[in-house]
Amino acid sequence: MTQEDAKMICDIMDTESMGYAYVYPLENGNRKEYMLSLSAGNLADFIGTYGLEAEQIIITDVLDRLVVNTQMWFLDTCPDQQLCRELIGSLAPIQMGEREPGQPLAVSRKSADEYFREEDQMVTMAELAMQ
Repeated sequence: MTQEDAKMICDIMDTESMGYAYVYPLENGNRKEYMLSLSAGNLADFIGTYGLEAEQIIITDVLDRLVVNTQMWFLDTCPDQQLCRELIGSLAPIQMGEREPGQPLAVSRKSADEYFREEDQMVTMAELAMQ
């Protein structure tokens, strides 16, 4: 895991809403998994960045509840209507070419899992040292 990934994970956790994205590529490749911030603006940037390369993107919260589902870069399902309105407001200008997507707060799921595994090890070592 790189220092950039560790900083990105901290930035994602600072948003206080994080989840996972599963990106299914158009060309029958392997699914790509990410940890990301679930803010409407960040979801728009993520979908704007990866949506045209993907047949489908499924985004869930950390408890695996659906947040948003896309077909290409178009919204398909978004159970939270308030989030959906905010997301459409941020995504529509990207889809219409009025603005480029920003750098999404997202990191590979592999890097996120490694970060949390290392964090767990440090906590365990600290607890053992206190005994």
